[in-house]
Amino acid sequence: MLFIKHTGLSARQFDLSIGASNGYTLRMQKNKASIGSDVIENILNTYPDLNVVWLLTGSGEMLKSMQAADILDFDNLPMDKKEEIERIIEAKIKERQKEELKNLLREVTEEMGKEGS
Repeated sequence: MLFIKHTGLSARQFDLSIGASNGYTLRMQKNKASIGSDVIENILNTYPDLNVVWLLTGSGEMLKSMQAADILDFDNLPMDKKEEIERIIEAKIKERQKEELKNLLREVTEEMGKEGS
């Protein structure tokens, strides 16, 4: 949402720009859900100046052009740094998936309660 605000686009315009369905971004925000890797790829292809590390972890600068000159592009990082970033990404994905499963279980439980009434 910070990046969308930075671009000056509405959430709908942003969704359209990355090929996502109308309301996708707001739904993800509302449900505190993780976005799919295909959507991340579309975002990075559409907005190449967006810092991939910031997008995935929230760390560092939002835009590559805002980064300090000594911060390197992911492809140019040493292998140990790449592995660390990948480890952090995997941990965050697992954390978000766990949260999504809890939310889904809560919704299903609520639905079952309604049907039993």
